[in-house]
Amino acid sequence: MQDALIRKLESFEELTNADREALRGFASRVRQVGARTDLIRENDVPGNVHLILSGYACRYKVLADGHRQIMAYFVPGDFCDLNVFILDQMDHNIGTVSACQVVEIPRQAIEEITARHPRVMRALMWCALVDEAVLREWLVNLGSRPADQRIAHLFCELLLRLEAVGHVNDNSYLFPFTQTDIADTMGLSDVHVNRTIKELRRLDLITLKSRVLTVLDVEQLKTYCGFNPNYLHIRNARWSGRRQVPWFSSALGG
Repeated sequence: MQDALIRKLESFEELTNADREALRGFASRVRQVGARTDLIRENDVPGNVHLILSGYACRYKVLADGHRQIMAYFVPGDFCDLNVFILDQMDHNIGTVSACQVVEIPRQAIEEITARHPRVMRALMWCALVDEAVLREWLVNLGSRPADQRIAHLFCELLLRLEAVGHVNDNSYLFPFTQTDIADTMGLSDVHVNRTIKELRRLDLITLKSRVLTVLDVEQLKTYCGFNPNYLHIRNARWSGRRQVPWFSSALGG
């Protein structure tokens, strides 16, 4: 499972065998976390860095009226809060969407690996810059794209990010998100999300069945929402839906 992180970092920077072994050392503190569980909450004092090895998590904030805004999704290989230990307290929440395997990495371990492995340090800098680029693209999505294009754009982004870490089979990937999750991400109502997904199905662009989303025509879906993957800066990903080691059954069982 820890190879998801290595695959992600190697999409930015070529790593040595010593780099890979050092990164695999992070997996010594893996814990299982159930779905819909907070890893850290607003106003908590941050300590360890969280790394997602399997499953999905999100960054979100809850307003005084109870409304939730999701600001980021984390997939296998993603750090939720790489530099958060600099802060005095959290200004948002990080929680799981599905059951996850999570590594809690002490600040000292991050400082040591970046000091001893410059390629890893550069790859982590790439990660931080890409996180900022994704946030910019999400702001464009919310502010400028019609609702149906916003959702299609998210489906494209998740496909490419998950493909980069080996979690796509034949343009299909696990999709544990509810309509409410998507609504809270896109600033829409559940009804609007439902209507949009039905339209994408009607156009034969996607199927969504048994918590698995399949993109039936990648190029058409990209065209539909004007998706340009340049903001992800992934050098080695392809839109081929190539066959990989099967993972659906084990992931669904977890």
